[in-house]
Amino acid sequence: MKRKLRVGVMFGGRSSEHEVSLMSAKNVMAAMDRSRYVIVPFKIPKDGKVAFDGLRKLDVVFPVLHGTYGEDGSVQGLLRMLDVPFVGPDITGSSVGMDKDVAKRLLRDAKIPVADFLTFERGESVRPSAVWKRLGKPVFVKPANQGSSVGVHKARTDAELKTAVKDAFRFDTKILVEEAVPGREIEVSVLGNETPEASVPGEVIPHHEFYSYEAKYLDEDGAGLAIPADIPAAAMRKVRALAVATFRTLGLEGMARVDFFMRRNGGFVVNEVNTIPGFTRISMYPKLWAASGLPYPKLIDRLIALALERHARRSRLSTKRAA
Repeated sequence: MKRKLRVGVMFGGRSSEHEVSLMSAKNVMAAMDRSRYVIVPFKIPKDGKVAFDGLRKLDVVFPVLHGTYGEDGSVQGLLRMLDVPFVGPDITGSSVGMDKDVAKRLLRDAKIPVADFLTFERGESVRPSAVWKRLGKPVFVKPANQGSSVGVHKARTDAELKTAVKDAFRFDTKILVEEAVPGREIEVSVLGNETPEASVPGEVIPHHEFYSYEAKYLDEDGAGLAIPADIPAAAMRKVRALAVATFRTLGLEGMARVDFFMRRNGGFVVNEVNTIPGFTRISMYPKLWAASGLPYPKLIDRLIALALERHARRSRLSTKRAA
């Protein structure tokens, strides 16, 4: 009889998204096939103080750590040092995908459309007149390295901009101020390593002013989901191709969700990527794959297989100089 894989599901952590991580991990573990896996829950407390010595006993780790200290390359670096396979993007893809400023610059260089933006470091002056002149009104202010819409605000006036900037700097030392892009919110799940595939797109229909943290996780009627999105077939093909191009441009592997705005003229703008997307009961990533013919348990199987495949590929690389 084939030995079961010992899968460590890592969740919690120091991020402001700690509670979301708990919900995601619960769903991941519930969907895992007990006949194939021995599930080893690995909860990291909010203070981050935990012994990592048991990780080497695992066959693979499934990080369900949203946000900083989990989605930004930190844990991925630790697991690489320990030589333990893990689900999701590697160090570079994780850190690049997490940093909205860096990601947007790379996408812009690759001619993939993004919203216009300004970046500010802590200590820099954010002059409203310069912001309005460049980006118009309203704008969105967000920390460069956060997820789940934590610290994100819409600003229309000088006073709102000042308040939004102050709050965004609570969560990061670098923030973005972006133009508001009128249009529909379209999301695509991507899966794979060297040959990534895109799911059918879905649409988020916020019932709040925008898809805020409250709309995502606190208000059960915060948003509606249309899966698949009600868009023309040509637009569907276009956004799926853009999702794969984004995935490749940012050096991602394993999984990611790519979020878009669809303009009224039918054009698409990349909003952001999520390299450890939500796995809660209302999360788009697994729902989109289910609608694409890959149910939740099979999606977990595929993600674990991709992690092991990448680890095997990396293990074949030489670490010795040529003679």
